[in-house]
Amino acid sequence: MTQPLQPRIDRAYMLACLERLLATPSPSGFCTAIMKQIHEEAAKLGYDLERTPKGNGIITIPGSRPSADDVIAFTAHVDTLGAMVRSVKSNGTLRFTSVGGYAMQSVENEYCLVHTRDGRTYEGTVLTSKPSVHVFSDARDFKREEANMEIRIDEPVHAKDDVLKLGIGVGDFISWDPRTRILPNGLVKSRHLDDKASVAALFALLEWMKRESRTPERTVKIIISTYEEVGHGSSHIPADITEMIAVDMGAIGDDLSATEYDVSICAKDSSGPYDYEMTSALISLAKRENIPHAVDIYPHYGSDASAAQRGGSNIRAALIGPGVHASHSMERTHADAIANTAALLAAYLFEPRA
Repeated sequence: MTQPLQPRIDRAYMLACLERLLATPSPSGFCTAIMKQIHEEAAKLGYDLERTPKGNGIITIPGSRPSADDVIAFTAHVDTLGAMVRSVKSNGTLRFTSVGGYAMQSVENEYCLVHTRDGRTYEGTVLTSKPSVHVFSDARDFKREEANMEIRIDEPVHAKDDVLKLGIGVGDFISWDPRTRILPNGLVKSRHLDDKASVAALFALLEWMKRESRTPERTVKIIISTYEEVGHGSSHIPADITEMIAVDMGAIGDDLSATEYDVSICAKDSSGPYDYEMTSALISLAKRENIPHAVDIYPHYGSDASAAQRGGSNIRAALIGPGVHASHSMERTHADAIANTAALLAAYLFEPRA
């Protein structure tokens, strides 16, 4: 190992980028607006963004000593949890189907937006079909499952035809209000920190590279995926990639060690162990750079790197990211964890190759 790199990550830029990302609705499959934002942000930093047929974005930074068989990728996903209209009910409420895996109680009473196919947007609220304890004796015990949930639209609607006249129909996307708060003490609480916090970390890395005129030895491809929450975000990647680090939120709880202030390094998830040498190098670099970190195992988790391997890519893979509390619910992390994720990626990318 060489001397510590200790890159100066611009936290103000990073958090401003994160706030813009969180404010832009992007359930899996509904990422046109946010990918336009990603394209514009990359262009501001002087990087080109290539779009793949299914909507992922790839930023390629040529290395100073490029090799056709030594290309590394960092991938993070910009798509989030959300829902789609399943049907319009006779009373003017909407039945919905989930996009991504979350518990129904995590969205109960949440504000949301309904996005019509012709570009209109309507506000609403997620409720059970028995929402009041003053009316329904079983309101407290009513099972929170899709069949018992509905969206109350904030428009003067009383019947199905009223809703249809608004242009709302089956298959329209629904996004949850992120309720973002960035606190003076560095804590960040919001929906969709999985995985927009990691996307902000990648852009903080790019901003540092541009500001410091840094060029890595190896060519690096930054992949921003749009279908991770439904399992196939980076399932197909460019054939020249030989290593991939998935940058995704670190889980917290049970027997896990990570906190909201740590960079989480995942040794194994539901897809199996990550590459031994890569994971070991990341742990060593975190120690060298004096980055608070934890090594954990996630039994209920999969990443874009594991999706790439399932898709047949012959790559080595690792997984890191900022620790995020209450994942797939009301999430929280700290600016330190996001910035240090960018710093650890920089240390890995600029570590001299043997």
